[in-house]
Amino acid sequence: MPLTMLSRYLHPDPRIRRELVDLLYTSLPQVSAIGLTSVTGAVALAVMSGDIGYAAISVFIFITAAARIYSLFRYRSRAAQFSDADVIRWERLYGAGASAFGLALGILSYRALEIDDDPGAWIAFGLSMSFCVGMVSRAAIRPWIILITAAILLMPTIVGGLLRPEFAYKIGAIMLVFFWLTLREASKHLSAAFVERLEAKHRLARQATHDFLTGLPNRAAFFQALAETRDDFAIVAIDLDGFKPVNDRHGHQAGDDLLRQVAERLSLCVGSAGIAARFGGDEFLMLKPVAAGDDGREQALALARQAIRDLSMPFLLTDIPVRIAASAGILVSTGPVTAGKASQLLDRVDRALYVAKRSGGGRWTWSDQDVVVERAAGPR
Repeated sequence: MPLTMLSRYLHPDPRIRRELVDLLYTSLPQVSAIGLTSVTGAVALAVMSGDIGYAAISVFIFITAAARIYSLFRYRSRAAQFSDADVIRWERLYGAGASAFGLALGILSYRALEIDDDPGAWIAFGLSMSFCVGMVSRAAIRPWIILITAAILLMPTIVGGLLRPEFAYKIGAIMLVFFWLTLREASKHLSAAFVERLEAKHRLARQATHDFLTGLPNRAAFFQALAETRDDFAIVAIDLDGFKPVNDRHGHQAGDDLLRQVAERLSLCVGSAGIAARFGGDEFLMLKPVAAGDDGREQALALARQAIRDLSMPFLLTDIPVRIAASAGILVSTGPVTAGKASQLLDRVDRALYVAKRSGGGRWTWSDQDVVVERAAGPR
């Protein structure tokens, strides 16, 4: 399936996409059951009829069923290490496996119609319908799999029915086309409902760990990130200078817009290796891994300077340019960080921040050198 077509069904949120693919690979009981039933049915037809075509198709069904079961086990054993790109590849692999198995069952139906084996056609069609219904129940969360697999499954039966001289078979073949269209609509609606539930679940989870206004991680998320830190790291506490006058003069809506723009600048400043969090009001914290020793202190100081410099640049609030400044407290420590240690570290960096704040703002202070206050470069 071309990537551009598949992209229509790829959820933009990698976490939801991973959950959807994880659910595909929890279908071991269903896949094993339909695989065993189909192999048994095909072998029975081959034995009863002595047809070499049935025998060859039996082998094809067995190989595709075994490959699908093997892929389910392999995914479960390796899923924790998969990247987002790996997840997409495994979704394609699941679709390819389902399509190959569907093709095998479709060929079985075609063979029964070709050799005028009515009991065989009945058994083969029953296996196809069982697979189709089971597939909708477990794979409807990814509609493209249903669309492609069902088309490949039903096409040989449709062709076989159209090639039969009896008019009833031709009518049946045409009805299968409408059946595919029904599957298409059902899978789309089931998928939309299921994805909507997942999105709601993730929104609730995000609200517990992210600030509603700015979208930044909140206090809980910051503490969690701090607890997961193992090497040297820097904490930079930021408090805005001059935010209240802006809020009072231009209104709360402008103040909220200003906080969102501050959040964007701090996120860019800290980069993908760290996080910027909002602790409430106009107070923000940045957490970022740094090198050990003096190099780490230089990196922490550079981060604080960059943040203050970025926040001293003009902001545009509804076409009105506004300037503020910021003060910073800086701390460098090393992991692991217990809950008690985290509270102590935040107390230290918070005290350093307010030393800078009381000294006139636009400055930074080290948590272990409260008497040393430096003036930031740039406009106030």
